[in-house]
Amino acid sequence: MDIGLMQIMQKWGYDGMTDEEVYDEELKLVMAADEYGFDSTWVVEHHFEDYSMCPDNFVYLAYLAAKTKRIKLATGAVIVPWNTQPLRIAEKAALLDQISGGRAILGLGRGLSRREFNQFGVDMDESRERFDEAVPMILEALETGVMEEHHGKYFDQPRAVIRPRPKSFDGRVAQIAMSPESGQEAAKHGARLMAFNYIPIEQQKAEYEAYAATFRKNHNKEPEPMVLSEVMLCDKDATRCEDNARKYIGGYMLSVMHHYELMGEHFKDAKGYEAYGDAVDALNSAGLESAADTYVSQQIWGTPQQMLDKLERRRSYLGDAGLLCIFRCAGLPFEDAKRSMDTFATEVMPELRSWGPSATTEAA
Repeated sequence: MDIGLMQIMQKWGYDGMTDEEVYDEELKLVMAADEYGFDSTWVVEHHFEDYSMCPDNFVYLAYLAAKTKRIKLATGAVIVPWNTQPLRIAEKAALLDQISGGRAILGLGRGLSRREFNQFGVDMDESRERFDEAVPMILEALETGVMEEHHGKYFDQPRAVIRPRPKSFDGRVAQIAMSPESGQEAAKHGARLMAFNYIPIEQQKAEYEAYAATFRKNHNKEPEPMVLSEVMLCDKDATRCEDNARKYIGGYMLSVMHHYELMGEHFKDAKGYEAYGDAVDALNSAGLESAADTYVSQQIWGTPQQMLDKLERRRSYLGDAGLLCIFRCAGLPFEDAKRSMDTFATEVMPELRSWGPSATTEAA
């Protein structure tokens, strides 16, 4: 099982904290993750708000390349429609991989926040088409070292040589897929499926199986297990852990709903986001408090044994899906986030490392 850190760079909920302090805490966590032997760290791309603030994850990961020893460095994700030149994404990925000694993972995403699209002056209705036109250009350039001449609906690209010359990213490309349609596109692109845990596990399994079937059809091989991000709290004190989970994991869900306007009606009319319209209806029907409670119950938190039990259940559905741990969010004090990581790394991760291939993975 791949085990990684997901860094969301959140200031939301941290009243009185400076932006510098946010980065100081996140850097302390990733340095500890490197020492503990986490496989990877993933960092988001988000702009303009306290919800999350990492406007260029390539820059951040380049800094980590010099500060860490072995941990893989993943964009989680670079939002393709906001980076309006596919050539620049390919160049940055190649450079990050060069200076990190081959540790780069290119995670790609389409974007979901209307606020961010508006501030970039990019029409949200164009995001699917922009993404689908750009991604093959990027992946081919990273494989061949050349972005060939291209004249499409959104991009006019003269032939360009990528320097430093990239090494193949085969097996090192992931795509965030938060809808069935995005999962199908990830399969066609040959990308590993990555998602945040926000739907019932039975639905997550069905969407992964649909992705895997399309991946096999297009590439004549098995896909890697998906990667799933969890908002995580690990604590030997069960009562304290539950109190913190309800306050901070629930708080994170509220920040997500605010940032993405998940109870707004605009998704029903936004081209390429129709799948989110049904989710809006469900959220409005359930109510904000009920939605937050449901979200908390889905995440992986508890004592070390409780977490292992939850992860075993997750494994029975999803096989050896990768695990990305969000330890810091929504105002959770740093000492609690660090204790959670320490307890997970010393009490839970060694057991996860001892698990052999799951029956679900073998059956696939």
